[in-house]
Formats: sequence, C-alpha cells, structure tokens
Amino acid sequence: MSRLLLISNSTVHGRGYLDHVEDEIRDFIGRRTRVVFVPYALHERRAYCAQAESRLRELGLEFTSVHDVSNASRKIEDSQIIFVGGGNTFRLLHELQNNSLIEPIRHAVASGALYIGSSAGSIVACPSLKTTKDMPVVQPRSFEALSLVPFQISPHYLDPDPTSTHMGETQEQRILQFLEENEEPVIGLREGSFLRIEDDVVVLKGPHSARVFRPGTPPVEVSSGTNLNELLIRQLSSAGLVA
Repeated sequence: MSRLLLISNSTVHGRGYLDHVEDEIRDFIGRRTRVVFVPYALHERRAYCAQAESRLRELGLEFTSVHDVSNASRKIEDSQIIFVGGGNTFRLLHELQNNSLIEPIRHAVASGALYIGSSAGSIVACPSLKTTKDMPVVQPRSFEALSLVPFQISPHYLDPDPTSTHMGETQEQRILQFLEENEEPVIGLREGSFLRIEDDVVVLKGPHSARVFRPGTPPVEVSSGTNLNELLIRQLSSAGLVA
C-alpha cells in the first residue's frame, strides 16, 4: 500500500463539498500542487468538474480533469495527486477500464502519487467493487478494481434501525453475504469518516467509529484514531492475501 486518503462521502449534511475533510486534505497533500481529477462516476462530467475545480483551487491546487486531455494515461502517470470522485461505482469502473486507466493509476500510486478517493472513488481503490450499494447502470468488463489496498470499503455505512418495518436487507446483512463468498475484510465507513493510509498503516479518522467485518468472526466496532492493521493485515496474512 502507498499513500491514500479514502473518504466515505464528499459532502456531509449541512456543510459544503469537501468541507469536512479540508484540513485533512491540506495535511495529506503537503506541498504538492498538481491534482488530476477523475469524474467518470457521474454522467454530467462538466458540471462535476466545475464543482471539483472550484473547491480544489481554493486549496491551492492546479486542476486537470482526465476527460479534458488527449492522453489521460500520460497525465495520470505524471500526476502528483489523483482524486477519484464519487457517484456510481459501476459507471466509474466501466470508464476506468474503457479508458485504459487501471494500470496507469496503479503504477502512479506505486511510484509515489497520492490517491484521494471519495465514496465510489474509495471503493475502486479496493480489490473489487463488490461492496458497493449502487445499481449496475452499466456493465464493466469485470468487477476487478485498482487493488491499491487489500481490503474492501463499504462507504455511507448505515446501522440497522431496530424500529424500522422495512423488509429489505440491511447494509450489514449484505456485507455478511459478501463474506460468505470472499475473504477480504470489509470496513463499514460511516459518513464523515475516512481512512488515511501511509507507510502500510491504516488509520480510521473522522468523527465516527467504523465497523470492521472479517470472515468467520463477529463484526468489530472501532473508534476514530484506531490503527486498523491488527484487524486487517493479520487477517489478510492468515488468509494468504498479503505477504
């Protein structure tokens, strides 16, 4: 793993776009100034880019969107910061595949580029998109994603409401179904929370706790500020998914 900031959501109730993570983003990027934005998760890319560009320029960043350049792969490979925005995860992965950006992003991050993802952008940093709640509005060639981290994220995590009469599956039930067929741990990341990953250390940050799901063991509630390596990496090592 390299340096990543994986955010559950880009906007929290009552605040503006990226307001709740502004201080963290500033600290994370340090003196780097060039950001390449990936707007593929939304259909209206021009409006999405305008919103992102306005906000990121307020942070002192030079902004480029991959859909505005003739050679997106080269722009990614030359980037200092890659920001993959949220929206529909199926559409996002479909477009990353169609534009041949999977390997360039992997290579850029492995070579030192910072990766910031929000919602769908956080999910595609994982091995697959299997923990998304989105509708499959398009069909990617495969569910395999960037594999920048060896675990899964389930953003916008909602706890079961004991008073609800709704008969549909809860998010927790869907994650437990995922673990019936897969071995990667899953982090239920509540809105407003995020993961900061540096030097192979995964730290939960933000105002809320998170819920960690692992095969064959009950879910664990972890508080903000927790180093998650003990829960994640040891589990992955025992499953042979990391060295």
